[in-house]
Amino acid sequence: MLSIDLNCDLGEGMNTDALLMPYISSANIACGFHAGDAATMRKTVALCLQYGVAIGAHPGFNDKANFGRKPIPLTEPDLLVLLQQQIEALQQICEAMGATLHHIKLHGALYNMVSADAAFAERVANILHHLYPHLWVYALSGSCFINACKAKGLQTASEVFADRTYQDNCQLTPRSAPQALIETTEVALQQVLTMIQNRQVTTLSGNKIFIAADTLCLHGDGAHAVDFAKTIYYTLKQKNIGIQTL
Repeated sequence: MLSIDLNCDLGEGMNTDALLMPYISSANIACGFHAGDAATMRKTVALCLQYGVAIGAHPGFNDKANFGRKPIPLTEPDLLVLLQQQIEALQQICEAMGATLHHIKLHGALYNMVSADAAFAERVANILHHLYPHLWVYALSGSCFINACKAKGLQTASEVFADRTYQDNCQLTPRSAPQALIETTEVALQQVLTMIQNRQVTTLSGNKIFIAADTLCLHGDGAHAVDFAKTIYYTLKQKNIGIQTL
């Protein structure tokens, strides 16, 4: 039986987090740097416990003004501190609330940088292997980062996106480019089913490329997030595709 993990970026100040929880199996919680704060983290962890959703840390650049979507050059020691401060902030909240941290998924520009830059991906993979060897890492399917994490022996999940378009090199279309976002539920659903059932995605140029799909991201800050989540959840159920945490 086919199955997929449905993950969502949460704790970022949107008012839809509680509405999304029934339709996902794992959550990536902002750790206070690109968005969120301690109170929001506690509230989101509580929702995860209520709905049986796996908890992940979603660290990004310390840049709320740009929502963590602007690249910031950092030395390796500074990068280690950036990740450690955020992940441990959420980990401490989890421990205090009787929850377990399950995975790490990088956010925004940091996510894109490790996906495309092999040397940078290796540096970040080394940091995560050193600090958090027991946690899953969610990484863009087919990217430099997932390859680097696998090489270090980390547990990895190949991540695909319901609401983003793809380039021929398996990278996401940059948000600054036209047609980067999928705006209609029908198109998002068709992309999801093709990725899960056929292990393919159609790129903006019209090519069909291979893609591995372990976990599917539904952006919590998207304008259609709840509609996308409901439709995808119920359609997968109807097609006997399991929804479960890795």
